[in-house]
Amino acid sequence: MSAKACPIQTQTHTEQLIYANILEKGMYLGLLLLFITFAVYVFGIARPAVPLNEIANYWSMDSHTYLEKINELYIHHEHPPTGWAWLGLAGHGDFMNFIPIAILAGVTMLCYAAIVPTLLARKDTVYAVMCVLEVLILGLAASGLLAVGGH
Repeated sequence: MSAKACPIQTQTHTEQLIYANILEKGMYLGLLLLFITFAVYVFGIARPAVPLNEIANYWSMDSHTYLEKINELYIHHEHPPTGWAWLGLAGHGDFMNFIPIAILAGVTMLCYAAIVPTLLARKDTVYAVMCVLEVLILGLAASGLLAVGGH
């Protein structure tokens, strides 16, 4: 039995390059913003919702208990900030860190959306539909409308 070499793809499709370029730029933007927002938080440039010297007291708590406690002691909203409610607190140093995390999580949706026109131009309808569905599913999941679980 002779071993056949696996064929190597030597051609890169346009949509692969588009996807990779957007992913690279999005990743670098997210990483840069992570460093910046962390520095803003640690150096006290933006006042955190929870004082930096108090944060270690909450490390052992689950997220639900933590959010209830900080809401009671520091934020004073009608309900603890769950889901996308952090956006209203993004001016605080500790919640500002969520911005680059959301960018890093959302860059994949942008990548898929960006390659749809190229796929359609190449008449690759199946992959174009799959990309559109992927964007819709990821967007729906990120929206919080598909709440599952106990919280």
